[in-house]
Amino acid sequence: MKWLITGAGGMLGRDMVEELRARGEPVSGLDHARLDITDPESIERAFAAHHPDVLVNCAAYTAVDDAEKDEEQALRVNGDGPRLLARACAAHGARLIQISTDYVFAGDARTPYAEDGPLAPRTAYGRTKLAGEQSVSDELPDASAIIRTAWLYGVHGRSFVRTMIDLEARLDTVDVVNDQRGQPTWSADLAALIADVGHDVTGVLHATNSGEATWYDLAREVFQLLGADPDRVRPVTSEAFPRPAPRPAYSVLAHSRRQRLGLAPARDWRTALHEALPRIRKETLRETP
Repeated sequence: MKWLITGAGGMLGRDMVEELRARGEPVSGLDHARLDITDPESIERAFAAHHPDVLVNCAAYTAVDDAEKDEEQALRVNGDGPRLLARACAAHGARLIQISTDYVFAGDARTPYAEDGPLAPRTAYGRTKLAGEQSVSDELPDASAIIRTAWLYGVHGRSFVRTMIDLEARLDTVDVVNDQRGQPTWSADLAALIADVGHDVTGVLHATNSGEATWYDLAREVFQLLGADPDRVRPVTSEAFPRPAPRPAYSVLAHSRRQRLGLAPARDWRTALHEALPRIRKETLRETP
């Protein structure tokens, strides 16, 4: 089975390529310079060159705040791009795995969102990602899966965890939001799950580490793992960091379908972070001039 990864220069895309290669799976990873998912000709060239059986779309417009000012461009990448990929997969007999987000929900629940929960995005980013979900479902209903995730961090690329590693080294104290709840998720764990289910699962599946935390909780855990005093992290409300796009107050995703499929339970976010942090710190130090 041949895999093709779009957005392979990003955090999840790089992890997908590494995970599949570690399993001995034939995989090609294309970054934006080599595959523009908004360009039908670019997509067709990629299919002609790589003949994928499964395409994992890790390409996305992820600048949540910028999308509020440029929703049209965000929609081209997050909505139109998946539609073009789905059409190409249909024409070539390939499966499509579309990566989506907790932002498709309203973010005001009190219990975890199920896969079939009510969709009510409150940001341009969320609306465009939902458009991508709908595009894939419409064009390729029987040969696609939509994988929703949240609060990703990884060895590669920017993330909240990397920011905390940097700030711990430079500041005496750090103010961190304590009224937004979610599931910190290591991108390597997500990549492993996608590799497990990509060949046969269809429909919507939530894929995060288990448990829940606030950004404040996550920052304290990072500081503690770094050997720093976690009390240097100070809790604040969202009002302390006003953003053009409102952040969901509650982004916890239920794993109901994962259980029904008989998949192994997702590991706790703290367990994943304890394994990931040394690798992230090593990569951060390697990249520091």
